[in-house]
Amino acid sequence: MNQYLPLFIAFCLFFISQSQTTSNTSSQQRCLPDQSSALLQLRKEFVEKRIYSEEYFPFDYYNGSYPKMKSWKADSDCCSSWDGVTCDAHYGHVIGLDLSNSWLCGPLNSNSTLFRLRHLRKLNLALNNFSSSTTIPSEFGQLVRLTHLNLSRSFLHGRIPSEISWLSNLVSLDLSFNYFQYFVAADYHYKNLKLRRIDLEALVQNMTYLRELHLDEVNISSSLPQSLANLSSLTSLSLRYCNLLGEFPSDIFLLPKIQAIDVSGNHNLTGFLPNFRSGSSLKQLRLSYTNFSGELLDAIGNLKSLNFLDLSQTYFSRELPNSIGNLESLSHLDLSGAIFLGLLPNSISNLKSLSHLDLSGANFSGELLNSIDNLKSLSHLDLSGANFFGELPNSIGNLKSLSHLGLSGANFLGELPSSIGKLESLNALYLDSTNFSGKLPDSIGNLNSLNYLELSYSKFSGEIPPSIGNLSQLTYLSLYRSNFHGQLSSTLGNLAKLTSLDLRHSLFSGKVPSSLGNLTQLEVLLLSNNNFEGRFPVSLTNITKLTRIDISGNQLEGSIPSEISRLTNLSSLDLSQNSLTGAIPSVLYTMPSLSVLYLYQNQLTGPLQFQNISSSQLNALDLGGNKLNGPIPRSISNFTKLQGLYLSSINLKDKMELNIFFQVKELQYLDLSGNNLLVSKGNINSTHPKFSGLYLSSCNLHEFPNFLKAQNELYALDLSNNKIEGKIPKWFWNVGKGTLQFLNLSFNHLSSFEQPLKVLPESLVYFFASNNNLTGKIPRLICNVNFLQVLDISNNQLNGYIPQCLGHLSSSLSVLNMRNNCFQGNLPNSFIQGCSLLTLDFSHNQIQGKIPPSLVQCRMLEVLNLGNNNINDAFPFWVQSLPELRILVLRANGFHGPIWTPHTRFGFSKLHVIDLSHNNFSGRLPLEYFKTWNAMLMVPAKDNSQLEYMGSQNNYYKDSITVVNKGIEIFMVKILTIFTAIDLSNNWFYGEIPNSVGNLKGLIVLNLSNNRFMGHVPSSLGNLTALESLDLSQNEVSGEIPQQLLRLTFLEYLNLSQNQLVGPIPQGGQFWTFEISSFEGNFGLCGSPLLNKCGNNNETPSYETRQESSIVEGFDWKVVVIGYACGLIIGLVIGYFTTSKRIVCHFMALPICALDISYSIFQARGMKELECKRGPSLFDGIGNGSCNTILNAFWFLAVDMEALSLLRWLATSRAAEDINSDYELIHEIALIRELIPQVDGSVDDLFSIPCAGSTGNSSKTEMKNEFEGSSEFLSSHDFGARLTIKHKIKQSK
Repeated sequence: MNQYLPLFIAFCLFFISQSQTTSNTSSQQRCLPDQSSALLQLRKEFVEKRIYSEEYFPFDYYNGSYPKMKSWKADSDCCSSWDGVTCDAHYGHVIGLDLSNSWLCGPLNSNSTLFRLRHLRKLNLALNNFSSSTTIPSEFGQLVRLTHLNLSRSFLHGRIPSEISWLSNLVSLDLSFNYFQYFVAADYHYKNLKLRRIDLEALVQNMTYLRELHLDEVNISSSLPQSLANLSSLTSLSLRYCNLLGEFPSDIFLLPKIQAIDVSGNHNLTGFLPNFRSGSSLKQLRLSYTNFSGELLDAIGNLKSLNFLDLSQTYFSRELPNSIGNLESLSHLDLSGAIFLGLLPNSISNLKSLSHLDLSGANFSGELLNSIDNLKSLSHLDLSGANFFGELPNSIGNLKSLSHLGLSGANFLGELPSSIGKLESLNALYLDSTNFSGKLPDSIGNLNSLNYLELSYSKFSGEIPPSIGNLSQLTYLSLYRSNFHGQLSSTLGNLAKLTSLDLRHSLFSGKVPSSLGNLTQLEVLLLSNNNFEGRFPVSLTNITKLTRIDISGNQLEGSIPSEISRLTNLSSLDLSQNSLTGAIPSVLYTMPSLSVLYLYQNQLTGPLQFQNISSSQLNALDLGGNKLNGPIPRSISNFTKLQGLYLSSINLKDKMELNIFFQVKELQYLDLSGNNLLVSKGNINSTHPKFSGLYLSSCNLHEFPNFLKAQNELYALDLSNNKIEGKIPKWFWNVGKGTLQFLNLSFNHLSSFEQPLKVLPESLVYFFASNNNLTGKIPRLICNVNFLQVLDISNNQLNGYIPQCLGHLSSSLSVLNMRNNCFQGNLPNSFIQGCSLLTLDFSHNQIQGKIPPSLVQCRMLEVLNLGNNNINDAFPFWVQSLPELRILVLRANGFHGPIWTPHTRFGFSKLHVIDLSHNNFSGRLPLEYFKTWNAMLMVPAKDNSQLEYMGSQNNYYKDSITVVNKGIEIFMVKILTIFTAIDLSNNWFYGEIPNSVGNLKGLIVLNLSNNRFMGHVPSSLGNLTALESLDLSQNEVSGEIPQQLLRLTFLEYLNLSQNQLVGPIPQGGQFWTFEISSFEGNFGLCGSPLLNKCGNNNETPSYETRQESSIVEGFDWKVVVIGYACGLIIGLVIGYFTTSKRIVCHFMALPICALDISYSIFQARGMKELECKRGPSLFDGIGNGSCNTILNAFWFLAVDMEALSLLRWLATSRAAEDINSDYELIHEIALIRELIPQVDGSVDDLFSIPCAGSTGNSSKTEMKNEFEGSSEFLSSHDFGARLTIKHKIKQSK
């Protein structure tokens, strides 16, 4: 029996197998009619339209897609031959429907036959386009047998119906990455799926079998229910970018079967990682861009199955634990942007399976581990922007599997190690914005697998190594804005697979090598803004795959070769800003693919000829700035696709008729600036093009063109630099209503508005009305323009108060310029958090009060100009904390007090220009005051090919300021980013000039004149090798002029006059170019250019002689001494002399009795007015009016600044901010007393004049004795506001 048993069993198994096969065959042939009918009806509900990944996604999710429903035929069986359909084996019901990636396009309607398939268990409709659906139909809740539902990436939007929670048998739910994109007001908007908190709770409560829950990019906007941690079967939870709030339930991390958690992109989601237990099944953990914080515990090392860990942009603090090295399965680690402290643990080198390591932007300190070469499996390493310092270790060359190395913006110093050439598997190398110095190593040519090399913004020097021509697999090479220079190596022509070459804004010179013509695969060639010369290289016309050529901003000469027509795939050609000559080849207008042609700012000549252009593909044509002649041909109307035409300043002799351009039907952007335009005043034609951008600057217009009335789609309108005068018409504000974003009316003769302006067009983003004659006040409703970014109404005659609500606009405003008007009152005090201001200019007005502290909210502020106002305030120390501040101008106000205190830390790390001149600032400057002014520490490159100006990045606005440079007041229309200046002149600073100023090697202008600086001229000034202007005049600087100043080879202006300098003037260098006026008033100086020669027999004039002489020289008026009765002045001597920008007043006044005395000194025409007014007598209550008993011998002698400083102190109370201590008072009095013996002989006669009505018995000696004793009175008496001195500064008109 046993011998037949195996045979019997085999027979039974064969019988069962055959029975099953027969059953399956039978079931596949049975398609229930209602099921087949429902599916055929479903097919009719959609159209088939392929979705391309470039339209919606950066990844090709649609690769391999096809219309599955095409196989659905009525005469075939749905269960056996229809793609995507699965039937029940026993009953023929459709239980599975996979129509993912099937080109379905149309709405999911609530009456769809889909919902008649009640036996469905698995439904996959992902990767289709249901964007026309208003929402997900609630009828999905009727498919209660569903275990798998996937509607991801199908462009669904609206609220997820609560009926979804009825699907209690679901094991997998995927509604992720759905959104609807639409375009409104020149911007894209998105609608996402939304899930209410109550529906989420119901979903979690009912779907107890869930293993996969994927709701990425569903807008939940609430916290997660704790009940989510009860889903014991959950293996995968993905909630990326769901706008989750609150704290993430930490028990979810401890679910027994959980393998993947992704909550990345929820910026407001907080949470902490638990103590992970050993044996956890977690494989993937993604927490990037969340608010997770706390300490990463050692228990992280228990996740032995973890292969993917992303903690980028999180807030875990303290150090990364060493236990991270226990994650033996980890293949992907992303810590980019994390704020872990301390060093990268050595244990990281234990991760033998690690293939992807991203530390970009991480906060780790110290040097990069040498042991990093233990990561033999590493294929992707990104250290971009990391804080590692020191040199990149040579061991980097041992990572033989590395295919991607990112070092962009890293802080590594020194040279790039030559071992980089050992990375034979490397195909992408990012070295942009790095600090590596020296030359690019020749070993770079050993990277035989490299196809992407990024060197833009790098600091490598020298020429490109010829070995770069060995990179035979290279497809992309960028050296944009790098420091490479010299001629291009001909070996670049060996890069046979190169498709993109970008050398823009570098320092290359010479001719463009003809070997570039060998790059037969090249599609993009960008060589703009270098110093290339010679003719256009004809060899480039052999590269037939070229689609874009940009050689603008060079020095190309000669004509444009007609051979360029060979480039049949060329879509963009930019040869602008060169020196090309000759006629424009007419073939350029008819090239089959050319859509963009820029030839502006050359020297092209000849008449414009547009022939046979009806097939032209040109979309944008710019010929501006050339020397063309003849009229504009009417054949220009034959451009059928031209949308942008730019013909500014083309040097036509005749007037240009505007009507010609109205015939170019597709024209949207027209620039005719700089031409003499003839505008017809005829009727408005509705067939005229509706322009988006119209630029008619400098067109000799005298009125607003009438045709603008019909331009209701304008985005940009420029009517600047014309002769339009009078009022702005009422109809003008309807131009581009709702669309106009850029409006420039500056530099005209506009006076006012025909209808009072209540509010600007709400769509405006940039508004320029500067340099007109506009009068009136600014309406408060201007603050309703919510999108305004640039407001420039400078140089008008506007008056009234500045609307306080302008501070609320600071969230959108980047430039607010109201310079040179007649505004008064206080500055807005409502600058809000999130302020986006870059430039704030209220200079040259009549503003009073103080600087609002709320300006500290403007953390992006680069320019703050409040000069030439009536602001009375102490120095705003908080400005030092503004991280982006580059220009600070407070000149010519009433600022007072010190600009430094021990309680404020040094700042101004990005400051380029500071002007505090013509104020009442006082005090000493600490020796290290300038140590943190980092922007002035380095001498900038002055290459003309890279000139940049301060202002908005979009070139709509450039900053401007007034500076005193080389003794002359200059208005800088644009400010070069390399310009630096310090002007502290005309204040009351004293003490030594800080040595730290010598560290500012990039400084160009230094003006410390008209202060009370003393001590020696710092020899460290010789380090300022970029200095062009130095003014230390009108101080008390002593000693010799340092020989180190001979190093200042760029110094064009020097003023050391009116000091106490002695010794020989340095000879040589720039000093030979300076005149006597640079050194006069220093009676101890000798040598050229002074007549006083140095030698053993020459005595150095004493300081006493200098004082006596300077007094005599300083007076232009004769001394007037008048005797009167008590209560009048018995002697008044007024003298003055002028420097380039300042009056120095000499008072010798003998005040008698307790009457008010006013002195006014009027400078010559064009200078300033100084008014000094004395209040109640300094000597009230002393004596009975007799000249003998009053301290009538008290007088002020203001030689230089000492006595004026005392007067200034007397003008304030003892508690005023000007006086910091009694020590300063004593110091001031001592200065006055030191002067008494030096002028004894020159004022004797003053004391011999008797007072009318007195006995005449008071001798000169007695009066002088009384005066000399007055210092005790001064030091003991409280003067509190008994003497006032008012300085009025009037600008010459």
